[in-house]
Amino acid sequence: MTETKQTTANTPFKPGFDPRWCDAPDYILGCTKDIWEDRGIHTLNHYYSDTIHVRSPASMVIGNAGVIPATMATLSEFPNRQLYGEDVIWCDAPNDALLSSHRLLCTATHEGAGMYGNPTGRNLSYRIIANCHAQANQIDDEWLVRDQSAIVEQMGQDIVDWTRDLISREGGPDACVRPFTPAIDSQGPYTGHGNDNPWGAQYAEHLTALMQADFGTVTRNMDRAVEGHYWRHSDGHGTPFVDKTWMGLRAAFPSAKFDVMHVIGMDNDLIGPRASVLFSLSGRHDGWGTFGRPTGADVFIMGLAQAEFGPRGIRREYALIDETAIWKQILLATGAL
Repeated sequence: MTETKQTTANTPFKPGFDPRWCDAPDYILGCTKDIWEDRGIHTLNHYYSDTIHVRSPASMVIGNAGVIPATMATLSEFPNRQLYGEDVIWCDAPNDALLSSHRLLCTATHEGAGMYGNPTGRNLSYRIIANCHAQANQIDDEWLVRDQSAIVEQMGQDIVDWTRDLISREGGPDACVRPFTPAIDSQGPYTGHGNDNPWGAQYAEHLTALMQADFGTVTRNMDRAVEGHYWRHSDGHGTPFVDKTWMGLRAAFPSAKFDVMHVIGMDNDLIGPRASVLFSLSGRHDGWGTFGRPTGADVFIMGLAQAEFGPRGIRREYALIDETAIWKQILLATGAL
């Protein structure tokens, strides 16, 4: 069980952290609000370490130098962007550090030119889940999955066409930004795998069973009225909806290897038992599923998922992958540009 500590105005919740923060969720949510809603973009120099490792399905970035320009570019394109912190699942890490899994619901209006083209005036809603390792009041390791396909579709664009255009805008197949794979990964400060809370273990076992084609785990371990919130901002209720969503992903990559990288469970606050899992699928696009006709392309998928438990099993599940990063790998491998 993760211990939540009460602090005074002059006592940090962990050694090395600012006494301003009363606990880990307060720290993670507060930093995010300072940077985005409160326009304290300069605080990234304080909140992020100079050598931070940031992994997203779209890229691997080391260092804080490019973070401030990228943040300003995003706010120029989406000036009213709001990041609502729905939950922070966290655990202790060695040397007075922490590992958090932060789920955000983002809203924005496309009012400026940028990565998504000329302003459309469209209103967006999408989720992000980010795992962060923080020590001594700084985030120094991060794994982030943004529901990029939800953004693209709400812009009125086709996901594959947009990805193909992105490759062109980045200089073509030889010069474009490479999606994240283990081949371009670099070991950051965090070398752990989360905690050993039983709720985390239960959720990891459930996802592992799914990826081993035991889809009966959906009805065995999930509330019949489960809420599901998935990539492409796909929301629904009931175990058939959950089964269809995960089946579509696994069916597209039936021989891909499934790995669990981080598992965090907690059950000591007013929200109740819940868990977070950082996972990967690596292998060939060799099946019919969410990604259409099999192409044989080698693909690496990084995903983040969270679950809330109730008296009849998992009652809510949130899971994200970045479909545009997957399509980018398929397009680059097949040359269908």
